[in-house]
Amino acid sequence: MTHRIVIVGGGAGGLELATRLGKTLGKRGTASVVLVDANLTHIWKPLLHEVAAGSLNSSEDELNYVAQAKWNHFEFQLGRMSGLDREQKKIQLAATLDEKGEELVPARELAYDSLVIAVGSTTNDFGTQGAAEHCLFLDTRKQAERFHQQLLNHYLRAHAGQTDAVEQISVAIVGAGATGVELAAELHNAAHELAAYGLGRIKPENMHITLIEAGPRVLPALPERIGGPVHKTLEKLGVTVLTNAAVSEVTSDSLITSSGQVIAASLKVWAAGIRAPGFLKDIAGLETNRINQLQVLPTLQTTRDENIFAFGDCAACPQPGTDRNVPPRAQAAHQQASLLAKSLKLRIEGQTLPEYRYTDYGSLISLSRFSAVGNLMGNLTGSVMLEGWLARMFYVSLYRMHQMALYGAFRTAMLMLGSKIGRGTEPRLKLH
Repeated sequence: MTHRIVIVGGGAGGLELATRLGKTLGKRGTASVVLVDANLTHIWKPLLHEVAAGSLNSSEDELNYVAQAKWNHFEFQLGRMSGLDREQKKIQLAATLDEKGEELVPARELAYDSLVIAVGSTTNDFGTQGAAEHCLFLDTRKQAERFHQQLLNHYLRAHAGQTDAVEQISVAIVGAGATGVELAAELHNAAHELAAYGLGRIKPENMHITLIEAGPRVLPALPERIGGPVHKTLEKLGVTVLTNAAVSEVTSDSLITSSGQVIAASLKVWAAGIRAPGFLKDIAGLETNRINQLQVLPTLQTTRDENIFAFGDCAACPQPGTDRNVPPRAQAAHQQASLLAKSLKLRIEGQTLPEYRYTDYGSLISLSRFSAVGNLMGNLTGSVMLEGWLARMFYVSLYRMHQMALYGAFRTAMLMLGSKIGRGTEPRLKLH
């Protein structure tokens, strides 16, 4: 029988792997490739802060899984993984409900020969009191769109007001990692754009943005020479940056730090920390860590089942020679997807699987249209610091590389051309 590869999770890594395998093994009939996701469309997760601010229209940049499957010789199944039977080599999918709560797709099982779990991560609120009830998260497109709608509602209510009173809005972002930093800059840009479109009762200077970080500096996972310039740029934009400020409680209209400081906020976003989805915790006896990540070998096979692979944010993959795991970054998921595309072919052929070695190519942080900061790392150049326009161009190229992996060179070029043409006929910010 044809070897059956089931990939759970259509994020950047899972979708890229399904596309690569479909173009090779699927097209030749060497294997049947199935991609499972709980949504019908894909959007690159590093862009969700732009969706939240309204600077990106998600409906224009989304990719349809059904169409991608047809174009690239794999099968798409709508569903959310709910269980695993390792002995029968089957996964369970929960029933999918429509907006009325009625069953759209029934619960069912899918058989596999090789299973790849790539379900990404969700934000970790560390059990902080009130965070789940009063904060918005940016793990999914729906959550990002919800934030954007709430932001826009503030402006629309103010615009419809009859008094001459100055309107204000306060936004608090917990976590000064890449998501928090980039969201703060995009919101500052959104304030200027909304005023330019006539929603000026909340003036740009009256959007108060506070970025809160429990550690001693912004971008704690990146080199200090990147975090320093970013911190200064944010302050120049008028963003209030609080470091060494751990949030201990969230209420309906404020955040309270461990030192007792109260930060008023009408919109609150939690962007600190990650964890793998809860259903993975010790699923079917597989080894997991304290944040639900599946423990994997350097081959990306789970430690207790050679038929099950995991990669990306949901996998704890050791870095040889260190006591650390591979960082949960987009470039790691891309590298792992490329490796697994080769490994699964070798597995079908009965050959030894290669081991993954993480290569850090640097980091880039976008500060909306105002700037970008980062470093590029290579064997010949070492570490090169970038700022401003050049860094911004490299940042944009990361998304184009993701599109290239999914669409190929020609269609990516057409998408770029269409985007350029559309700029003159569409508002610079999503206004609905």
